[in-house]
Amino acid sequence: MPSARLEHVNISVSDAERSAAFFTELCGWHERWRGLAIDDGFSIHLGTENHYIVFYTPPGGVSTRFAKGMPLQHVGIEVDDLVAAEQIVIAAGLEPFNHADYEPGRRFYFYDWDGIEFEVVSYGD
Repeated sequence: MPSARLEHVNISVSDAERSAAFFTELCGWHERWRGLAIDDGFSIHLGTENHYIVFYTPPGGVSTRFAKGMPLQHVGIEVDDLVAAEQIVIAAGLEPFNHADYEPGRRFYFYDWDGIEFEVVSYGD
């Protein structure tokens, strides 16, 4: 059986620059690449050397917010300081919700500007 790992996720957003700036601050990730993408859109690849998210903005942008769970339930991101991460989310004008503390960690959720749900979890703080 082959062995695999998740290398990247490519999501459509209304403003790739805004999303990349926010996740740079939230996660400490670096920009791996940016430029013109499929169908004359624009992408920014942001993450680590081995894993990343592509923030893709199609020509004309994303016109509507995505509905919860369509097609994606949420994206989970692990941080080492949940309190600091929540402050960054709030400072960006986004609203944390559904705070929970159960094994194996503490977490909260938020929707980005396009209605994409993110779970922020910490296993150590």
